[in-house]
Amino acid sequence: MSIEAVREYFKKFNMEDRIIELKESSATVELAAHALNCEPARIAKTLSFHLEECPILILTAGDVKIDNKKYKEKFHTKAKMLSYEEAKTLIGHSVGGVCPFGIKEGVKVYLDDSLKRFKTVFPAAGSANSAIEMNLEELERYSNSLEWINVTKEKEATLSE
Repeated sequence: MSIEAVREYFKKFNMEDRIIELKESSATVELAAHALNCEPARIAKTLSFHLEECPILILTAGDVKIDNKKYKEKFHTKAKMLSYEEAKTLIGHSVGGVCPFGIKEGVKVYLDDSLKRFKTVFPAAGSANSAIEMNLEELERYSNSLEWINVTKEKEATLSE
């Protein structure tokens, strides 16, 4: 699965033409923000975790990170991210293009409240050089998310920022 799987997924909704294929990499929040000419926070990064017997995806704003305490309170286990190989095998997309569209059956999707401050966000679209701009209602509908959750905290500023 890849951008082709995402394109096929969006064909059902006549939205495949909204996928943005970039000439440069969008594999990280910073690269995606540069390529899309938007603030990094508007990149909807998709993080993949082990949860019991099935993987889960959590979409967050690009300027936050997982708060381990909040994650454990919500899911009753420690946050354990999927490896590069596991993401491709269990989710269906490679790291850098992981998104909630065109994924394997049984993957549960959650949206983090950190995204709610934006009118539109840019999740990946199955490859390391693709994205799709969506409003929050579209993101909720097309990601088939189970619920909005709060499992993030702001990143601490570093001396180089």
